[in-house]
Amino acid sequence: MSIESILETKGREALVNLFGESDTLPGIQLQHTRREFEGDWTIVVFPFLKLSGKGPEETARMLGDQLVEMTNEIASYNVVKGFLNLSLKDEFWINEAGHLANADWWRGTKKSKSVMVEYSSPNTNKPLHLGHIRNNLLGWSVAEILKANGYDVKKVNLVNDRGIHICKSMLAWQRWGNNETPDSVNLKGDKLVGNYYVRFDQELKKEVADRIARGIEEKEAEQEAPLMQEAREMLRKWEAGDEEVRKLWATMNQWVYDGFEITYQKMGVDFDDTYYESNTYLLGKQKVEEALKRGELYQKEDGSVWVDLEADGLDQKLLLRSDGTSVYMTQDIGTAIQRFESGHLDQHIYVVGNEQDYHFKALSLILKKMGYAWAENLYHLSYGMVDLPSGKMKSREGTVVDADDLIAEVVDTARQKTMELGKVEGLEDDEADQLFYRIGMGALKYFILKVDPKKKMLFNPEESIDFNGHTGPFIQYTHARIASVLRKGNEEGLKPWDASGLPSALEERERSLLKILFQFRDIVHEAGKLLSPAMVANYVYDLAKEFNQFYHECPILKAEDRQQVLWRLSLADAVRNTINDGMHLLGIEVPDRM
Repeated sequence: MSIESILETKGREALVNLFGESDTLPGIQLQHTRREFEGDWTIVVFPFLKLSGKGPEETARMLGDQLVEMTNEIASYNVVKGFLNLSLKDEFWINEAGHLANADWWRGTKKSKSVMVEYSSPNTNKPLHLGHIRNNLLGWSVAEILKANGYDVKKVNLVNDRGIHICKSMLAWQRWGNNETPDSVNLKGDKLVGNYYVRFDQELKKEVADRIARGIEEKEAEQEAPLMQEAREMLRKWEAGDEEVRKLWATMNQWVYDGFEITYQKMGVDFDDTYYESNTYLLGKQKVEEALKRGELYQKEDGSVWVDLEADGLDQKLLLRSDGTSVYMTQDIGTAIQRFESGHLDQHIYVVGNEQDYHFKALSLILKKMGYAWAENLYHLSYGMVDLPSGKMKSREGTVVDADDLIAEVVDTARQKTMELGKVEGLEDDEADQLFYRIGMGALKYFILKVDPKKKMLFNPEESIDFNGHTGPFIQYTHARIASVLRKGNEEGLKPWDASGLPSALEERERSLLKILFQFRDIVHEAGKLLSPAMVANYVYDLAKEFNQFYHECPILKAEDRQQVLWRLSLADAVRNTINDGMHLLGIEVPDRM
């Protein structure tokens, strides 16, 4: 039985002993004691004040006395206002320490719940950028955390490979491309296509400015501009299956897919399946038309199809244009139906920026109106946008921060700082290059994932690579330091988890290290519940800090006797494994040498 279960069971027994049987006995609110207070576990006593008829401090003392008397694991307690802080005996921590030698001690039990995590979802009209980096890192990490909690998880990518934005790039290439290809200009395909998306916007602005100068309102000038009309006509031809348009579309999309794959490999993210909107938009149209016939939607005089969400606090939402073409919502309706009907899902998590909060709220409401009970199991993991010190990015204006360029920048910065600190001595050139990449990507991933997903963030590449700050490289260096100690111990024939290394009592730093190590399972569980890799990221940093304090105050290989050396090597091994496991959940590699 876990210590949490023991404390909850004994806590209820103590309450009954103190205040008598009660069918309405409040639940035990148990939490880890905050670091600034003495204790290991804390019970909140405010819910028991009606039972005791006394103040919070006296109630806490009464409960504390009972628990110390009834529970072998509790050494002492202290009271801070309405909080009862319990300190566990050294014997308990020492006996429990053996679990840390089991590699999977912290993982959740297998669950029957099936979860799909959808992330990335790029458009095939531009390369991946800084915003996509946060999306991919967040989605991948959330999926891995859910797996660690025992869920059956499927990681998927839905590629937005059709629509008016795709046609804009295609039309610009037709007009001004001179038949160039990625190979002919030595440029990644996604970047080449993205250049033409920017070119379309530049040329459209010229047409709009000309029409405004002739007295036409700006909105009308853009809608009726010849270039925009040509793009719409291309979309209509695409949906009609025009052979020439489809051939160009397939060619340019493949250029983009090839470019995306290179970037995904650099980021270290993967997918179990990739879906394409071009394969699901027709299902969405079909389902919308069926819902229209059932009277769940309505049609305007121009033939467009809408849904009324005003009673739900939203507005009226377009689902099919007057010319019969789809909108994003139509495609998402089809995709969601396909996923739940074919995949037997329990939950679908969309990892999409908070700019789409309205869209996903509307999607769930529309599907409910269409009779799909599982619509309640759609969850939008909404995250804040990422800015750089230079400000917000705009794809159509070509001011985005390209993902490949940013990765190259952080790796180069890692190279410079690592060489300045002399951390490559004894490494071959290829080993050094691999180290620079691991440090650079570790810095990038950690800096992004340590921030709560809901918060907007400012990414500063220079700040992300600091070997002494709240950064990935600091944690990586701590891991390498531990690996070095363990190697030296091994050379001396000293192995962690030798039974002869168990102590009879703990020093303060040893106890503190054990306490934070045993919090890992709870942190991973809570991170899965809240879908927040930031909880894991910040925990691993706290663990690395705690170990460094332990390392400076408690000699390991030069401890007083062999028993103490073996015990501290075991603690170091547990920290190394936990750092490795925690950083893996973030997609970060931790080197053994730095």
